[in-house]
Formats: sequence, structure tokens, C-alpha cells
Amino acid sequence: MALKIRLARHGAKKRPYYRVVVADSRAPRDGRYIERIGSYNPLLAKTDENRVILDAEKAKEWLAKGARPTERVARFLNTAGLWEWKHGNNPIKGKPGAKALELIEAQKEKAEARKQAEEDARQAAKEAKEAADAAEAEAKAAAEAAPAEEASAEEAPAAEEAAPEAAAEETPAEEAPAEEAPAEKEKPAEE
Repeated sequence: MALKIRLARHGAKKRPYYRVVVADSRAPRDGRYIERIGSYNPLLAKTDENRVILDAEKAKEWLAKGARPTERVARFLNTAGLWEWKHGNNPIKGKPGAKALELIEAQKEKAEARKQAEEDARQAAKEAKEAADAAEAEAKAAAEAAPAEEASAEEAPAAEEAAPEAAAEETPAEEAPAEEAPAEKEKPAEE
């Protein structure tokens, strides 16, 4: 039988009063107990003598028999010099669980994707600006070269007139095969 030295709550609503009892660990909190070895009144000041009352002899006896105190009772016994209470240290408790780690990883991936998208957008804007600057430089160069072209354009109107005539001759030749194709399509429809 596993024995515990623990607190059993008594008192009215919002006016707690606890008994320090030795009980079977499987028994209900306020239920059956083996022996009462003290009391605890949390409503009294911390400096009050009657806040925690323990029978040291009975407590030593039960500790020798193998009863284990709960965290709160261990603090009381430490104050009385009957038990060495150590502050709990669970470094694993503060670590995130598997689901939390997955969420953290997903957030990191989203942040990286967002940074990559921003970087791509900056790069695209930079390239567009460079292209605009290059086009502007070409326009300036073309504007400077335009007066020189006007002088050469006056000399070449005869050459330009010959070019449209050649283009006009080529277009009727292209239209003729286009007219033959619909005629071929009509023949299968007649059969």
C-alpha cells in the first residue's frame, strides 16, 4: 500500500482549512485517511505560529514507514527540519512538443518564402528600372541620331517607293493558295 502524507481540504466555500493526513494514495482527497498528523490554515498570516501545525514525532514515524509527502507537505516538513525539500527541476517541461515544433517549422518556412518573394520582387523592380533606363538612353540616342537620319531620308525616298511595289506583287501570290484551300474543302462536302 502506497502511503502519502498530504492535505485534506475542509472548511466552507472560499474559507479553506486543511488537515495534514497520512492516507492511501488511491483514497479520495478528502476521504478516508489513516491518521491525522497536523493542520494548515492558509487564511492566517505567514508569520503566525498556528498557520502550520505538525506533530513532528508522528511525521518522523510515518516517513520511516515509507510514506511520501506531497509537494506542499514536503515544504512544511522542510520548514520543520524533518524532510529535505528540493525545488523541482524539469528541463524537458519547457521544451515545445511535436505539434508545436511542426507549427514553428511551418512558420519559418512561410517567413522564408515571404522573404524570397520580397527579394524576387525587388530584383524584378531593379531589372525593370534598368530596362527603362536603357530604353530611355536608346530614345535619347535615337533623338540625337534623328536629325542625321532626316538628311539621309531625303535621299532615299526613291528606294522606299520601290519597296512597297515589290511587297504589293508578293501579296496576290499568297492569296491564291488561300482561295484554293476552301475549294478543296467544299468537294468532300458535296460527296
